[in-house]
Amino acid sequence: MLRLSLPHLDEAAIAAAAQVLRSGHLVHGEQGQAFERELQTWLGCRHVVLVSSGTAALHLALLATGVGAGDAVLVPDFTFPATANAVLLVGARPVLVDVDPHTCCVTAAALAAAVERWRGPERLRAVMPVHEFGHPVEMAAVRALALRHDLAVVEDAACAIGATIDGRKAGTWGTIGCISMHPRKTLTTGEGGLLATDDDGLAQRLRRLRNHGIERAGAGAQFVEAGFNYRLTDVQSALGRAQLPHLMGWIETRRSLAGRYARALRPLVERGHLVLPADHAGHSWQTYMVVLADDIDRAAVIARLAAAGVEANLGAQCLSLQPTFAGCAAAPSSHASRLFRQGLALPFCERYGEAEVELVATSLARAIH
Repeated sequence: MLRLSLPHLDEAAIAAAAQVLRSGHLVHGEQGQAFERELQTWLGCRHVVLVSSGTAALHLALLATGVGAGDAVLVPDFTFPATANAVLLVGARPVLVDVDPHTCCVTAAALAAAVERWRGPERLRAVMPVHEFGHPVEMAAVRALALRHDLAVVEDAACAIGATIDGRKAGTWGTIGCISMHPRKTLTTGEGGLLATDDDGLAQRLRRLRNHGIERAGAGAQFVEAGFNYRLTDVQSALGRAQLPHLMGWIETRRSLAGRYARALRPLVERGHLVLPADHAGHSWQTYMVVLADDIDRAAVIARLAAAGVEANLGAQCLSLQPTFAGCAAAPSSHASRLFRQGLALPFCERYGEAEVELVATSLARAIH
């Protein structure tokens, strides 16, 4: 089976993890501290705080910016549910906003319209733009909107490590940025996540919240507030450190692979069978999702592809169609619901090349007919 994605863990990464295991120093320590410094340089931000998952990063970002009960947060309606789950977990209300049908990302205009329409009892406190599949959101406009309405920007760059907007890395535009290192991501620590911020005070609180509320001083450890055990292990940090020097090259390979897919799938586009994902100079291409025509049965296509040895799946969820988020949509989400219904994620990672693209394109053409 040609899988949707494969983690890129070479022998050097495995050896680095094994060395930490042999050392006996497994929790967040020297490896984690070094990884944070290297990520700060790579991303171009003042602080990186490593945590146990991308979801943990979103949770802590909202807590650190003071979002809680009585608040509301603007969230794209087409994304993985972790984004809106984090809002519910801090006691706030997610307000779901439809996305652009080509980029799969929320736009500043749609967010502005949602702000103007808002009449709920909660106070709008934050916006969570998601760089869906690695396609960058128009962050300058989102930041300007947030400034006008005094909203925190919790930037969900879970899928977008290495994506850029106007030369600046995704995840560094918001009050806090959140990035995932799940196995489907280009840089993976198994499970894992990170928060990026330029705010010294927020970084201090994030470090405290991930580690039981502890602050260390000359007198020892003090438990300043209730916190969590959201630390990333040094084993995982060693895996990440081994991959980081290769990351930009892998992203460039993914950009080339996206171009190969676009050429190989052009006949299906011309026949009206599907629409290709929007391109962007700063796209990091975590996922390659096409959108099938409305008259094509996606479930049948997925089954036929599996029979041909090709794994495929939906791209992301339309949150307003899920029971957890019933009644949270700012307005009907026609684009998000269609992307959820007809989106098809194809095998995609930097370890694939011409042969894999040809197999997918040929198999997809047969599966559609």
